[in-house]
Amino acid sequence: MKIPFLNFGATHQPMKAEMMNAFEKVYDSNWFVLGEQVKAFESNYAEFNQVKHTVAVSNGLDALHIALKTLNIGPGDEVIVPSNTFIATVLAVSYVGATPIFVEPNMNTYNIDPSKIEAAITPKTKAIMPVHLYGQACEMKEIMQIAEKYNLKVIEDNAQAQGATYQEKVTGSFGHINGTSFYPGKNLGALGDAGGITTDDSFLFDKAKVLSNYGTRVKYVNDEIGFNMRMDECQASFLNVKLNYLPTWIKQRQEIANWYNLHLSNIEGLILPIVADHATHTYHLYVVRTDKRDELIKHLTENEIGTLIHYPIPVHLQKAYSNLGFSKGDFPIAEEIADTCLSLPIWPGMNEEQVKFVAQKIKQFFQI
Repeated sequence: MKIPFLNFGATHQPMKAEMMNAFEKVYDSNWFVLGEQVKAFESNYAEFNQVKHTVAVSNGLDALHIALKTLNIGPGDEVIVPSNTFIATVLAVSYVGATPIFVEPNMNTYNIDPSKIEAAITPKTKAIMPVHLYGQACEMKEIMQIAEKYNLKVIEDNAQAQGATYQEKVTGSFGHINGTSFYPGKNLGALGDAGGITTDDSFLFDKAKVLSNYGTRVKYVNDEIGFNMRMDECQASFLNVKLNYLPTWIKQRQEIANWYNLHLSNIEGLILPIVADHATHTYHLYVVRTDKRDELIKHLTENEIGTLIHYPIPVHLQKAYSNLGFSKGDFPIAEEIADTCLSLPIWPGMNEEQVKFVAQKIKQFFQI
């Protein structure tokens, strides 16, 4: 049995007619940028994410970049970020000239550990950027309390967790202004690059909207030094279709994760995902850990099972951030996760027999 890491066909094929119809509407309208489809998606996604406003933009990194700019964060400022994250989180901080301050994750959830945040706060700290990694909600009540105590802004990186909740509140609705990604592999993925900004603050919404479109409210009248970071009509039309399916896809991912938990339980040397109290997990990724990670990858590859590592090199050890002066051992929890984590196949449409096959080959590796 061949099992790819990701299979778009299981979700795309059943909705093909709807997607083609959505494309035809854009094609026939002859309006391809900032039209009715973008407006509709901004309204639809705001409703889904339980916020007042969404700004549809070009990708998730641009969403975080603009979010930071709307808060006037720049050179001389510090932004607290998790040491365990995809590099885009940190790149956004660099783009505005601020300094990323790494805080270690909770080893159980892989998300930023709220108990470690206060020790990282200095007079230069302006914001906290929690990342809902792999699809699990961060412990946002605790993070928001710290932010309020120190008068800091919160920018959620919700790229991997649309629809997740903490204490029944949706991720991407806690922070002052937040960014998400609709990259094709995400739980809600476009057919190309796309992203979004969510906020309840009308002033921040207006500023983010202006910054994403050349700094203009009226064509050829520029109020800000803005960017060309707009979502195009085609991607918005595709996302309007897919958004209707997202709750079902999340339930399917959670069911697949439950199958994995069942069939991979009690394997010595294999650590399964742990969900924090009051949090939900949408399983953008199903991540296990083992000290024998590289050997397990080889074994699964030989059995035609796709896997990926998210992420093999922590940001503080990337060459791009060598200027920060960090060395191996400076953030040991992030480094241990990077050395031991492995993402197993998970996608809507995957069935229990496929999960059992993956589990069987993993058990075979551990000789169970």
